[in-house]
Amino acid sequence: FGNTCYCNSVLQALYFCRPFREKVLAYKVQPRKKESLLTCLSDLFNSIATQKKKVGVIPPKKFISRLRKENELFDNYMQQDAHEFLNYLLNTIADLLQEEKKQEKQNGKLQNGSIDSEEGDKTDLTWVHEIFQGTLTNETRCLNCEAVR
Repeated sequence: FGNTCYCNSVLQALYFCRPFREKVLAYKVQPRKKESLLTCLSDLFNSIATQKKKVGVIPPKKFISRLRKENELFDNYMQQDAHEFLNYLLNTIADLLQEEKKQEKQNGKLQNGSIDSEEGDKTDLTWVHEIFQGTLTNETRCLNCEAVR
C-alpha cells in the first residue's frame, strides 16, 4: 500500500479506544449508507472484531483506497504525519455525522410538515465530540524554582 504506517498506527490506536470502537461498530449495523470513510472504517473494525484468529493481519485496502479518493494529500505513497491524519479522520467523521443528522432532521420536517429553526445544526455535537472533545492546557515549569507560568 505504500507508506501507510501513519494510517495503521492511528487505526490501531482508535480500535483500542473502546468508546470509539463501539460507536463505529454500532454504525455498521445501521441501514446501509453510501460509501464514506466512516463506512469503510466500520467495515474494517468489523473485520477485526469478528476475526477468529488471535493474531494475524487484516489489510485496510478499502479504507486506504477511500482515503486516497477523498483527500489528495494522502493520494500518494509518501509517509504522512499520523497526528495530521488523526485530526483529518476525526473531523471528517464528525462532519459526516453532522450532515447525516441534518438530513434526518430535514426528512423528518418534510414528513410532519413542521419547520424548526436551522440554527445550531453545525454546533450539534456528535459522538466524536463526546469522546474526544476537551480542553488543552499548557504550562511551563521552571526547572530551578518550579514556578508555573
